[in-house]
Amino acid sequence: MTAAPSGPAFSLHDIPFSTHGSWFDISPVLAEKVYADDLHLVSHQNGMHAVLRLVPLEPLTGGRADTRVSATPGLLSWTHESGHVDLAYDSPDTVRVRGTGLSLRVSAAATTLTPFTGTYFFRDPVDGAYVFTSYETGRRYRVTVLSGVAGEVLGSAALGEADRGLTVTADGGGSWEAAIEELDSARRPYSSPTTFGEVVAAAERAFVGFADTVAPWRSSHTPAAELAAYVLWSATVGPAGLVTRPAVLMSKHWMDKVWSWDHCFNALALAPGAPGLAWDQFSLPFDHQDESGALPDSLTHSEVLHNFVKPPIHGWALSHLRRRLPEPLGRTELAETYDRLRRWTDFWRTARRAPDAALPHYQHGNDSGWDNATTFDPERVVVTADLAAFLVLQLHELAALATELGRDDDARHWTSTAEATQAAMLDELWTGERFVARGADSGDTWGSSSLLDLMPITLGEHLPEHVAKTLATRIEAHLTPYGLATELPTSPHYRSDGYWRGPIWAPATVLVEDGLRRGGHQRLADEISARFRNLCEAHGFAENFDALTGTGLRDRAYTWTAAAYLLLAEGHALRIRVPG
Repeated sequence: MTAAPSGPAFSLHDIPFSTHGSWFDISPVLAEKVYADDLHLVSHQNGMHAVLRLVPLEPLTGGRADTRVSATPGLLSWTHESGHVDLAYDSPDTVRVRGTGLSLRVSAAATTLTPFTGTYFFRDPVDGAYVFTSYETGRRYRVTVLSGVAGEVLGSAALGEADRGLTVTADGGGSWEAAIEELDSARRPYSSPTTFGEVVAAAERAFVGFADTVAPWRSSHTPAAELAAYVLWSATVGPAGLVTRPAVLMSKHWMDKVWSWDHCFNALALAPGAPGLAWDQFSLPFDHQDESGALPDSLTHSEVLHNFVKPPIHGWALSHLRRRLPEPLGRTELAETYDRLRRWTDFWRTARRAPDAALPHYQHGNDSGWDNATTFDPERVVVTADLAAFLVLQLHELAALATELGRDDDARHWTSTAEATQAAMLDELWTGERFVARGADSGDTWGSSSLLDLMPITLGEHLPEHVAKTLATRIEAHLTPYGLATELPTSPHYRSDGYWRGPIWAPATVLVEDGLRRGGHQRLADEISARFRNLCEAHGFAENFDALTGTGLRDRAYTWTAAAYLLLAEGHALRIRVPG
């Protein structure tokens, strides 16, 4: 018998079942906000595609069994009064499935409309396995019956509209077992000396080992740390296509990309325990830096988008990352990183700075990461204080890197540029009571009720005390029982599920908490940390959260939310162990 599963239990409605390195998961989620009654094998190569439908059947009637689905990091189970079906990852591209008392129907997820689209299904005469070829993913999915029999087989080698699939069942009672592999074209027939129980145990050990490295500090005071680690571990894919390194996707639901600022938070959470994976996360978008120095907006297996960018938080992130990595960067890596960060900074100071202007601008809310924040309501091409603040921090980090590399003239240049940029930000955008935005073309200025206007708090120790104090007071007004609302709840523009017009987001929380803490506002930083941690412990790791109820919104398995929890929980754990 399989040992009792270990690790945190979770709902597949919220978090897909997957493993570190895999490009597919098992989930009822078929597309954005589209949930099926049955579980599917869902691939994230060439986009998100449900490939196979997995349906437990009652052996006597052959009808769909009404099962209870449960999942832990190493084991997924369908349980029915007649028996159960269990599934576990044998490797990133292979799952093993075993059943007792129930059969399993494995079928194409969608009906093929023409011979040239959808899924083709056939029995391979070489090894007797059954193969589904997916037009959408460009991959094959091979089902090998290890014990038991292939029962009803439909649509083998059929073209056009037809049901396609097979039923795996026991031969004369007892149990059956099968392997399902994702492969490119061909490989040797599947065989393994490993028992199903050993497969489950190995998967559980792999996860526990990961959790122990990235969250060794976890305790009863940080009850969601293990599940947060699972979200990161299971959302990691291996290098493939345009993904040049192991990558932590934002989610293995529909937000299955890497955006060029979310990777920073994942890198920071991973750094102390998984430094190689952390460095890969920070470096991945820079692998696609274009000739202007711009980073892509997003990337995934088969797509790199450059139509927008994301804010230059990379100097802030690198400064923290280098302190969190257990070993310093080597000189070669330091020099390459300096050059990449310099080019990214020059992009903002040239391509995004108008002639004779002191400060750069965004061309759209998407460039800021706060797509529809109310700051961008009057105009879209906007000079904002958050952008200036991030650039100041990036310039300081360039100065630090240049100093380490012995490039003293460069260091002086970056320091003076940082000081001049901050002075221009305060001179042009600070009214004495608040920061305003300015239209890059019109020159008009305005304030808003968006938390975005308060993000210069990220400058922390660099801000004049009276500015930091005013920002802290305004930030506290955004604090609900669950965390920082991105739009003041009293604003007429507040929307409970308004994306950046109200909901609580992880990246804003981490940036604000860090800036407050570095600026000496410990009490408020502690309160923001505590409320966000409590939010995740009660409501999981959603893309964002209703600021007034705490309800998780949108994609429910977001890695930067899990990473934010780990960062804040680690900081809390270390502070209570070392008071003061």
